[in-house]
Amino acid sequence: MVLCSPPRRTMDSAALNSELKQLIIRELDIRDRSEAEIADDEPLFGEGLGLDSLDALQLAMAVEERFGITLPEGDDAKAVFASISALAEYVSRSR
Repeated sequence: MVLCSPPRRTMDSAALNSELKQLIIRELDIRDRSEAEIADDEPLFGEGLGLDSLDALQLAMAVEERFGITLPEGDDAKAVFASISALAEYVSRSR
């Protein structure tokens, strides 16, 4: 039997999700949650992680600076900032 390693895209996605979680914790000074406690599909705003509009602005600036991309604004941004998974997908497509 030949064992195959997971597709590289999956590994890249996991690493990107982890990096985004670390960025959120560091940039937004979230001391009460660890990376492991933030689910990839957990909502970032409202009842999920509990971020607000000021957090969104700070996070957008940090993500744009770190990854050299431009994030959408307005209603288009809502889908991008829905969760870590959604944000990671957007970052991956934009690089």
